[in-house]
This record gives sequence, structure tokens and C-alpha cells, in this order.
Amino acid sequence: MAVSTSGPLTSGWASYVSSFKAASIPEAVRARALQMILDGSGALLAAADPKISTGRLVAKFVSNLGGNADASIVGHGFKTSIVNAALANGTMGYACDYEPHHPEGILHPIAVMIPASLAVAEATGASGADFVAAVVLGCEIEYRLSMALGPVEQYNLGFHPSAVCGCFGATAAAAFLLKLDELQVTRAFGLAGCQASGLMAWESDETENSRPFQMGMAARNGVTAALLASQGFGGPIGIFDHGHTVFKAFSRKPDQTHMLKDLGTKFDGIMELAIKPYSSVSFLHPGLDLLLGIARRESLASEDVAAIKLRFPSSGTHCIDNNPLKSHCAQYILPVALSRAGLQVLDLFVDRRLADKEVARLSAAVEVIKDDDLDKGFPDAYETIVEVETKSGKKFSGKSGIARGYPEAPLSDAEIKAKFEHLLGALASPARIAALQADIKGLWASPNVSSYAALMSEAVRAQ
Repeated sequence: MAVSTSGPLTSGWASYVSSFKAASIPEAVRARALQMILDGSGALLAAADPKISTGRLVAKFVSNLGGNADASIVGHGFKTSIVNAALANGTMGYACDYEPHHPEGILHPIAVMIPASLAVAEATGASGADFVAAVVLGCEIEYRLSMALGPVEQYNLGFHPSAVCGCFGATAAAAFLLKLDELQVTRAFGLAGCQASGLMAWESDETENSRPFQMGMAARNGVTAALLASQGFGGPIGIFDHGHTVFKAFSRKPDQTHMLKDLGTKFDGIMELAIKPYSSVSFLHPGLDLLLGIARRESLASEDVAAIKLRFPSSGTHCIDNNPLKSHCAQYILPVALSRAGLQVLDLFVDRRLADKEVARLSAAVEVIKDDDLDKGFPDAYETIVEVETKSGKKFSGKSGIARGYPEAPLSDAEIKAKFEHLLGALASPARIAALQADIKGLWASPNVSSYAALMSEAVRAQ
């Protein structure tokens, strides 16, 4: 017998999205969202650097596809269809691995939500406030679904939470901007479920192209789901409740209480985002803080270091232990940061071990150790122990689960501004950078996103 009702979880979310209003967002959440949009916009635009193959290739791909000039391609100076813009910009959104992330949910929601929301908002003429609201809504949906599925559960099954759950977040953001009714949102979520995907298989792709492509898929598929539903296209109506649900597909230990509890009153999807001080996988950030802190405190040069041990939760070590991706490799990221006075975005795309003998030496001296005791708090915290041994035999160590940039240890507004300006300094004029900062600050009061879109779309200058 056919099921005629969507079920409480699906209907609860569909009702919430279809009735969501920008005015319902508390002022503190709005302020936090604008901060995340600023930081995420910097990372997104930086990925248009011609030296980064990911942005260059995906922009060429959607340009060759053609399509109505409805939505801008960031940093490349042209427009294409809504769906293709979401794909290209979503891919660039995560390319630099420098955008805000959600530690607990193990997510990169801003990399998905800015591109998905911008494409639809630009094409529909939505207000700046609605664009910001769409980002907030999408982040909340993505976070709640990841927690309901269990981020570690998804990892253990080989799924990428940001891609799987990001598709649903992008669907919610696009559905809100398209003003879908409850039945349409129900179908849109069902269509999102039909498209939700993303394997951790990208860990073997040394080009770093398929890693951010997962965020592009999530943005594209979510926008596609909402657009199809807006045109009357049918879809599963109980994607969270009955039949072949997402919980059966992507988890073995789901906890659906995360779906509806405090929905509309808590916005942890945006409020608990962390801003990255380093362009690398977030799992390594506590370790980077510890290592660089020890070096500063003890006045250690990289040449003084004989060995580095990094103890990390057992559930996450597979992601950082000799990973072929430089962005996710402890044996690469720690030596580069220690020996080259920090990390630069291009360090992810140019292997410093090949030309820098000190980086190569230190890379061989880094050991990642699985620690079951640290696993108890993962992923609520990325508990990390760093042990440094010098050539003279001295030993130093530290432990932390919270990195700079987390809500518990936030970067200041001045630090976030400095990061934005440094990231774009070689790619855009000071006037453009200042105008973009001002435009983002004023988004809530803007009648549309055309100015923001134009500033983001303008082609970056070659270095």
C-alpha cells in the first residue's frame, strides 16, 4: 500500500523551511552569519587564482557547457545557469580548505551555502537579508542532519558528511529563496535524498580537485532539487521517515532527535562554526597551535627539531596520517608550517618537499599515533597531543582539543579582517577588497545581492 503522508520528521522540516522568515533570525545569529559570509567569501574568491587548477578547470567546464546568464562565476567574470554556477562556485568554496567549518558536525557548510544561495538569490533578485537567511537556514539543516546521522558513522561508512548533508542544506537554502510551499519542500528534500552522495575516496586524489568537487556537487544537487520541485516535479515524500530513508543509507547508529529539537530557537549550525587560522584540514589545527606555540615558547627553529609525534583520536587518524592530499597530511602540513613561518594557500597545490630540504627532512620525522583515549571526545573536540624532541635531546609536549578560531577561542574582528585582506591581496585591488568588505557588512539592508555578486564575479588578477 502506498504511503500517503510524509511523516513527522519530513513534515517538520518541510513546514519549517516553507514558513522560514529572515526576520525570525536573532540579531546575534545575523551578526555571526555576516562574519562567516565574509570569511567564506574570501576563501571562495581566493580559489579563483589561476595557479589553483580546481577553480580554473571547473570554471572552464561550466563555461563550455553554456546556459542562460543568470548567476555569476566567482572570480572569472562571466555568468551561466543557476545550477552550473552552484557547481563551480561550490567547488571553489572548499578548494583552499580555508573557509569556516563545523568541528562537531565535521562539516564545511559555508563552502556549500554561499554558492547555492548566491546563485538562486542573484537569479531571483532576492534581498540581501534573504540571502543571509538562506545561508543560516542551509547551515542549520546540514548540521542537524549530520548530527542525526552521526558524523563519525558517516566517515566509518566511507561517506563525506559535508557532501551528503550539504545537499540537504543547499536544498533548504534554495527552497527558501524560491519560496516553495510545504509540499514542494517535501518533494525537494526527497529529490535531495535521491542525489545525496559523496565518498571519502577523494583522499587518494593528489590534485586536490575531487575534494572540493564534493561541495560543488552538494550545492548543485541541492539547487537542482529545489528548482525541480518548484516546477512541479515529484519526489519521495518521506525521505526522513519511511521506506529507504537517508538514515538507512548513510548511518548504522542514527539519532533523529537532532532533527527537530529546538528547531527555530537554536542556530548551532552557524553559531558553532569555527574560522580557520590555517589553510588545511581542521583536524590538524589544534596540533598546529601546539607545535607553533612550543616553537615560539622555547625559541626553537625548525633545524633544532629531531622528531614530532602527533597523537590524535583513532577515528580520525586515517584522514591525516600520510594522506596523499597535502591539505590533509600531518607529515606535510606540520613541517611546512614550522619551517616556512606558517601556511599559505598555494602550499596545498605545490609540494614544498620537492624543493625545500628542511620540509623534506621534517616530513620524515613526523609520526601520527592513534590514541583510543583521545577518541572518547571525538568529534566534539579534536583532542591532540604534540610531542617534540630536539636534536639536543630535550622534549616538549602539549595537549589541546580546541584550536584558535573556535567559538571557545574566537579570532578577533581585526584578525578576521586581516586574514581576508591577506588572502585576496595578490588577487584584487585594495579598493575592490574594501568595497567587498563593506558590501558584505551591509548585506542585511541591501535590496538585492547584485553589488555583492558583481564584486565577487569580477575576474581576479593573475599573480
